[in-house]
This record gives sequence, structure tokens and C-alpha cells, in this order.
Amino acid sequence: MRWLDIPPVWLAGFLLVGWYQANAFSLGLSLGAGWVDLIGGLLLGGGIVLILLAVTEMRRQKTTIIPHMEADSLVQSGIFSRSRNPIYLGDALILTGLLLYWDAVLALVLVPVFVWVIEKRFVIPEEDRLRRKFRADFARYAQKVRRWA
Repeated sequence: MRWLDIPPVWLAGFLLVGWYQANAFSLGLSLGAGWVDLIGGLLLGGGIVLILLAVTEMRRQKTTIIPHMEADSLVQSGIFSRSRNPIYLGDALILTGLLLYWDAVLALVLVPVFVWVIEKRFVIPEEDRLRRKFRADFARYAQKVRRWA
């Protein structure tokens, strides 16, 4: 069952709730204009690009992308020089982009809830493991690179 407690499963669950809200309980609410679809598409694409950049860099550094597993190295290069959590940031962008594209106005409240869940379930425990394993290196990294940049 532990394989269910991974960010893509959480993202899928939040997306399912958002899609359901857009299709079953729109209550006539709409953001309307075509620019919303454009912004949604840009956010979706940006999220995918962030994830691909992060996964590529983690593979290059030969460390795991699986949450709950211990990292073999502290990745500070590539996209990780700008954000400590580009995959989770990408997930949040994907969620936001699809909610906008689906015109799921009421479900937009799910975005900060998703970020909160991901931070509590994954980011903080991962950073605690990195802090214990890489000590001063992680402290310097955390000082210069923001968590959700």
C-alpha cells in the first residue's frame, strides 16, 4: 500500500476531484475567456517541463526520484539550483493548469490544499532526511535555494 502514498497518486486524486467539480457541480460559474485556456495550457506545459528537467538532473546525478527513499546524492545543479522541489512545483502547476483549462472554478481552492499536503507528506520528511545525511551541504543549499521557487 505504500506505493499509493506517492505524489503522482495524490495529484491524480486532486485532478479527479477537480474534473468532477467541473463536470458535475459547475454551478454555472466560469472564468470564461479563451485567455484562461491559454494560461492553463502554459501552466500545464511549464509543469511538465519542470518535472522533465528535474527527473533528467536526478538521473544524471544517479539518485532516486522515489519519495520515502534515501537519496544517494544532494542534487544542486540544473533546475535544482533554482528550486529545491521542482517536481512538486511542476505537479502544482499541472493541477492549476488543468483546473483552469477545465474551468473548475470552485476546485481552484484545491491548489493550496495540494501544496500543503505535498509539503507535509513529502517535502518536509525528504528535507529532514537530506539534512541528516548531507548536514552542512544541505544547510548551505537550503539557505541559497528556496523551497517553492
